[in-house]
Amino acid sequence: MKIILFLVLLSISLNTIAQLQPVTSGVYHWNELAVKKDGLRESRKLLQGTTAEFEYFSIHATTQFKGAVPRPVHTQKDIEEVIIIKEGTMKCTIGDTTAVLGKGSVILIPPMQPQTFENIGDGPLTYYVLQFRSKKNMDIERSIKAGGALLLNLDSLVYKETNNKGARKYFDRPTAMCSNYEMHITYLKQKGASHAPHQHVDTEVILVIDGETEMTIDGINYTAGPGDLYIAESGKMHGIGNATVKPCSYFAFKWR
Repeated sequence: MKIILFLVLLSISLNTIAQLQPVTSGVYHWNELAVKKDGLRESRKLLQGTTAEFEYFSIHATTQFKGAVPRPVHTQKDIEEVIIIKEGTMKCTIGDTTAVLGKGSVILIPPMQPQTFENIGDGPLTYYVLQFRSKKNMDIERSIKAGGALLLNLDSLVYKETNNKGARKYFDRPTAMCSNYEMHITYLKQKGASHAPHQHVDTEVILVIDGETEMTIDGINYTAGPGDLYIAESGKMHGIGNATVKPCSYFAFKWR
């Protein structure tokens, strides 16, 4: 009976993966996302599908309001995750490490790492959750050699600026699911392009933090503000810029 149940669940899982469609380039606007409410929690689904590198890739956002009870400690068997805090104060425990992180902080969680998140601030805690499974075999040893889990507070990162363009680098390294994963914040203090349009084999995501941005992907023009997200598929020509004279900032992350 247990073997039959396992085979049924495995079949359901494989069918679900097979039905996933490639994630397409474009923009996802925060204010247009459907909101699912559950007591002192809210969730928003941005996207789910496949990429050139991942057989499974999803992004959703979770909000815990003050007083929300954290979910029980759990692990992802074959999923790697990146957490980005949008607002609020989080107490998180990943494996044996506990940290208090605020807005702009990032967590990298390899598969099989126990995790739990708690809102310890006076207002809501909102964070994006990126989950991904590689088309290639995951490599836990590669992750360990590169440093394993990361809990990175925004305030601990060095800010560098040149010609009204600033940056904070989070990480640029292998992970369990990626031969390389790079993540940083760009700050543009004047109107105009961040750099010339370009293309690369890495899929790239841009998550807007502040200000108003504009981005061209494969010849199509998009605009996005705080909380919105762009995605550029592998190989697509793309370029982003500040749409106004007021400063803007955004996360940029890509993987292969």
